[in-house]
Amino acid sequence: MFARIRGGDGSGSFDWLVLGLGNPGRRYEHTRHNVGEDAVRLLAERLEANLRTGRNDAAVAETRIGDTRVVLAVPLTFMNESGRAAASLVKRFKFTDPERIIVVHDELDLEPGVVRVKAGGGLAGHNGLKSITSALSTQDYLRIRIGVGKPPSAARGADHVLSRIPAREREVLDVSVEIAADAVSSIVTRGAAETMQDINSR
Repeated sequence: MFARIRGGDGSGSFDWLVLGLGNPGRRYEHTRHNVGEDAVRLLAERLEANLRTGRNDAAVAETRIGDTRVVLAVPLTFMNESGRAAASLVKRFKFTDPERIIVVHDELDLEPGVVRVKAGGGLAGHNGLKSITSALSTQDYLRIRIGVGKPPSAARGADHVLSRIPAREREVLDVSVEIAADAVSSIVTRGAAETMQDINSR
């Protein structure tokens, strides 16, 4: 997909695309699977940017972090179809470099309270990342991974990420969501390498 887009003029006026992954609807609000969406919605709130629906299978805000123009987006599809929004937004805003895309998502392989920044790499079985990678034909985008911990057994994985969270764990995840929102701002203003060094050493 990026090879095809490079055939255009590549003159999009936005420098970063930030996607916060989750499932749509009240049933899934504030579940472990939606912490990526929570982080992007929090960032939009901080920036006083309105996430508007209507195009691209996503709620979208065009805003700035400092002097840098940024697109914030929350896909309105289910997690396993996140790539639809990603591809549509990449085309609309003429993004030509996958390293200018930040995907914020839940991560089973990290304990609750842990946030890590990663450039490219494997997908760790995450259906949202699989969909985005398939739609964009690359996995070289940046990820902000919010730990939600492993389920008691593999068979209970869906229940673990989609069920309501105990209040004490929710407090921990709320802090992680704030850190993830901070990490997005840091990547945009300071760069990915410095942000990784900072966030990943905590």
